[in-house]
Amino acid sequence: RFGAVMCCCGPCAMYRRSAMLSLLDQYETQLYRGKPSDFGEDRHLTILMLSAGFRTEYVPSAIAATVVPHTMGVYLRQQLRWARSTFRDTLLALPLLPGLDRYLTLDAIGQNVGLLLLALSVLTGIGQFALTATVPWWTILVIGSMTLVRCSVAAYRARELRFLGFALHTLVNIFLLIPLKAYALCTLS
Repeated sequence: RFGAVMCCCGPCAMYRRSAMLSLLDQYETQLYRGKPSDFGEDRHLTILMLSAGFRTEYVPSAIAATVVPHTMGVYLRQQLRWARSTFRDTLLALPLLPGLDRYLTLDAIGQNVGLLLLALSVLTGIGQFALTATVPWWTILVIGSMTLVRCSVAAYRARELRFLGFALHTLVNIFLLIPLKAYALCTLS
């Protein structure tokens, strides 16, 4: 609808040869803080395409296959790479946002602010429990509400009720991915 998917995932992405050739030098010499970067190439290529004025689109009828992590260690290494890529390329994409649809700007900001709010809620709850030895019901309510809103939006956008089941991922986020993303942010270079 907006012509600007923010990350065309590697195994699912197709590009016109002429578009790819026009950006090949920039793509192959990807740097972050002056050093070669070897992660997040799919998000980086998407940002390059958008910067050059190309459209990126989601095609719901496309079928793709990929290999997914089969152990927790492989999953966490994948998530670490993705977190670093998201942080780095979100910074690179900020100048693009004013030229894109307002919804995409909101979506890009929401993806990052949502994680920060979740982390802040968890830290507040831990602080309350440590200082007062009481269960942080308000924190649990805030996290539950954020989860419900996020999953409802996803279910509405996809027109699939099964996306409500994604609420279980909040537990994975709290106990595994927030600490991993904090580590990713501290080790971007």
